[in-house]
Amino acid sequence: VQLQASGGGLVQAGGSLRLSCAGSGSMFNSNAFMAWYRQSPGEDREMVAEITSGGSTNYGEFVKDRFTISRDNVKPTVYLQMNSLEPEDTAVYFCSALIRGTRYWGQGTQVTVSS
Repeated sequence: VQLQASGGGLVQAGGSLRLSCAGSGSMFNSNAFMAWYRQSPGEDREMVAEITSGGSTNYGEFVKDRFTISRDNVKPTVYLQMNSLEPEDTAVYFCSALIRGTRYWGQGTQVTVSS
C-alpha cells in the first residue's frame, strides 16, 4: 500500500489549504477506512478526520467545523479541505489507511500557519 500526500504549505491565519492523498498498491482498495492525522513537534499524533468507504465522517474536537474530509473512490483519493486555519494547526499531516486490520501511513505533508 502506498499513500502519497500533497497540498501542504505555508498559509496565513484565516486561510485555507486542501490536502490530497492518493492510494495505490495491490493491497489498496476503495473500501479502505481513510483518515488524516497530524503531529506537532513534541506532541502525540492526533486524529484530524476520518471517513468510511460509504462516506461517513468523524472529526477531532479541535476541528470545530473548519475542516471537511471527502473521498473519491474511483481515483482513489481522499481530501482534507481546511478553512479558517489557525497557527495551532501547524503540524505535519499524515494520510492513513486501515486495511484488514493493518494501518498504513503516508509520508506526511507540512502545514505551517503564520499569525
